[in-house]
Amino acid sequence: MGFLCSLTFSIQFLLLFSSSLFTNCFTLNDLTSTHHHECHQHESNALLSFKQSFIISKSASYNPSSYPKTLSWSPSTDCCSWDGIECDELTGHVISIDLSSSLLYGSMDPNSTLFSLVHLQSLDLSDNDFNHSQIPAKIGDLSQLSYLNLSQVGETTLSGEVPTQISHLSNLLSLDLRSYILPPLDNLMINHLQLKVSTLRSLIQNSTRLEQLRLNYVSISSSLPNTLTNLTSLQKLSFRNCELYGEFPVGIFYFPNLTSLNLVQNQNLQGTLPASIGNLTNLAYLALEDNSFHGEIPQSLFRLENLEHLSLSYNFFEGSLALDMFLKLKMLNGLHLSGNKLSLFSQNRYVNLTILPPIQRLELSGCNLAGEVPTWIMNLTTLSHLDLSRNNLQGEIPYFFFRLENLTVLELANNILEGQIELDMLSKLKKLTVLGFGGGNKLFFLEGKNTSNVTIPSQIQYLELSSCNLVHFPNFIQHLQELTDLSISYNSIKTIPSWIWNKTTLQRLEIFNNLLIAEISPLICNLQSLVHLDLSSNNLVGMIPSCLGSFSQSLRFLRLAGNKLIGNIPQTYSKRNALQFIDFSSNNLYGQLPRSLVNCRMLELLDVSHNHLNDSFPFWLQSLPKLKVISLRNNKFHGAIKCPSNCTFLKLQIIDLSQNDFSGNLSSEIIKNFRSMTLSNTSDPAHFKDDVYYLQHSLIDIELLSFSMSNKGVVMDYLGVQYLHHMVAVDLSCNKIYGEIPDTMGSLNGLVVLNLSNNMFTGSIPSSFGKLSNLEVLDLSLNNLSGNIPQQLTGLTFLDFFNVSFNNLSGPIPESGQLSTFDDNSFKGNNDLCGIQLVKKCKDHSMPPLPTPEGNQDFESGSFFKSNWMVILIGYGGGLLAGLALGNAFAVDVYRLLKRIF
Repeated sequence: MGFLCSLTFSIQFLLLFSSSLFTNCFTLNDLTSTHHHECHQHESNALLSFKQSFIISKSASYNPSSYPKTLSWSPSTDCCSWDGIECDELTGHVISIDLSSSLLYGSMDPNSTLFSLVHLQSLDLSDNDFNHSQIPAKIGDLSQLSYLNLSQVGETTLSGEVPTQISHLSNLLSLDLRSYILPPLDNLMINHLQLKVSTLRSLIQNSTRLEQLRLNYVSISSSLPNTLTNLTSLQKLSFRNCELYGEFPVGIFYFPNLTSLNLVQNQNLQGTLPASIGNLTNLAYLALEDNSFHGEIPQSLFRLENLEHLSLSYNFFEGSLALDMFLKLKMLNGLHLSGNKLSLFSQNRYVNLTILPPIQRLELSGCNLAGEVPTWIMNLTTLSHLDLSRNNLQGEIPYFFFRLENLTVLELANNILEGQIELDMLSKLKKLTVLGFGGGNKLFFLEGKNTSNVTIPSQIQYLELSSCNLVHFPNFIQHLQELTDLSISYNSIKTIPSWIWNKTTLQRLEIFNNLLIAEISPLICNLQSLVHLDLSSNNLVGMIPSCLGSFSQSLRFLRLAGNKLIGNIPQTYSKRNALQFIDFSSNNLYGQLPRSLVNCRMLELLDVSHNHLNDSFPFWLQSLPKLKVISLRNNKFHGAIKCPSNCTFLKLQIIDLSQNDFSGNLSSEIIKNFRSMTLSNTSDPAHFKDDVYYLQHSLIDIELLSFSMSNKGVVMDYLGVQYLHHMVAVDLSCNKIYGEIPDTMGSLNGLVVLNLSNNMFTGSIPSSFGKLSNLEVLDLSLNNLSGNIPQQLTGLTFLDFFNVSFNNLSGPIPESGQLSTFDDNSFKGNNDLCGIQLVKKCKDHSMPPLPTPEGNQDFESGSFFKSNWMVILIGYGGGLLAGLALGNAFAVDVYRLLKRIF
């Protein structure tokens, strides 16, 4: 009986205990689910201090949904409730800060209290304006970070070197330091952030769990380390415009989780696509545009059924691609193959046109397409973007284009198309924003007699009607309220309608090669959004409007060459202006170069050749840090070519001072100032990266870029972007310069063209010229040089034009090397010269052995050009398009501006 009582008591106790335990557990769960610790006071203070270091500015963020999140931050409330702040529910520590698009403006304090929040796991400060401040080294103190986003938009980027301490963040899963670029700066972005390759290596070594690595527009200026292949968890890799070069690590193509790979615009990044790319079964986005990839595109690429975007444009891919190869890419909506060496859709296979991928963007510019426009395009009913420009398409523009109702972009320029384009045909394309018809085609654009009933898409932003046989501006342009780009060149237009000056949205205006008369209206300065203005090759008269140097903070390209303009060059250039290309050549301008040009800190080319300017040598231009080309040819510049004190032209690649009245000695000091003409600088693989990119992505048609030169007495036209690289030239011909040629001239071992002809030089030809290993043109004619032709010149293996005629040279002409290939025209007028090229033979033809120039073993021997001696053109970041035509005597049109045909 006692046992039963005891058992009953025990059961009652257990039930009571269980009930109490259940109640307590419920209360504990309830508390933890409805209550969390408040924000720690020191963290609240740290956040408030961070807030106080910035102001709210409406222009600091680009996202239309941006708003000032920090306005909700008040010391009287729990910081865990503040907008953009997330705390750990158990500890109350701040673990996430999202201040993206918060309109913050100010500099990032290197000792900011933000970096005392050591429990942070996520930090997003993207789309604010930190006033070009540096990323603080204390970022490395946030050791718990798994997500870091410091990406910015446009010019509001962070600047300077990415601190090495960023590699201490070993828990990172996502790192985003991108710059997003917006028009009109999308082709001209300057990389403000730099990342040392040693820091990148450390980051890769320590942050092995990275899933997303995005460094667009961060200058790395190196080859990619092979250790990148250790990041086997990578899903998104983005290195757009990072100045990469060398071979791309093919091990990346074995990453099973990779969904996005973006390597756009690293022109010196090279390699082939291996068959292993077929292993990337999750790949949805592949962008290799504007690089130096080569070889055939592997068949395995066309088995990636998840691929949505494929961009291989502007590389060196080759081989044939048939239409049916794309049928397995059932998700493909973007296909970009422009500017390769591919043979597209050449095989005659049966293709079921009803199962083509749902392509929305199709870019096949410069793809050697010939014959009539492919009819299978009519089946791409989802097509919104179509670019078939720069091909050899013939016949009339097919009517089915105007039934593709989703088209927003239609580019057909620079083909061999013909026929009439009537305005009402365009009215069917209700969504059209980009229209390009001209350049090489033989089209007639007809507005028709009754245009009042025709509804043209008023949202057109880009309109290209070059070479469309126009005699006046089409009236419908007046009603395009959102027009930003207008090219109406190579027509027969005589007047510019006044309503054009009311189009304040214009960023690009090209009316070159027309029959324009009258003066340039001062109302042109209403167009304050202009980035690109070209009115060259017309019959414009009067003075250049004085406001053109200061009316726009965005203007980069200003070209008024080949008119009949008079008066002074505009005298005022505002500080912080964006001018990169100024061409006033071939007019009737007089006066001096305005000293306010020193405010043009972005200037890369200045061409005022073929005018009547009267000034001394503009040594003060050396203060412009980006200046690459100076042409003062055929003016009245005078005096010595010298600087009053030491000066250095940091980036100068081409200087043309010919056909002026310069006199005096040519000092060694001025030659030493041309440091960028040495091989170590000109061979930088990233040196011209922006030049080509601008040309490929501007209104200018790079395949039809042309310039003329007199080559050995024959005027020749040169076409294409291949001549726009690595030209280094000095032309001092047709002046009154005397004294000896400085021996230091031989140190400019990047020179391709050197012309000192038609001066009063005395003394001997410097033997140091034998070090000019890239020289293709050397003209020393019409001087008073004496002595022998140096034997060292026989080592100039790329020399294609050589002229020492009409001097006082003597002795035998060296018979070995390139000199033996030139005829008597190169040597005539030197009575004491002898050689097999001349009537006067030498008594002893034996020559001493060629000495090796001192220090020459380190020189590179690659030539910049493989054609006959030629003309120059270096490209530039904002559209450097001038050509230096160096003729037989360098006397006619030596520095002619590039004809830009669209």
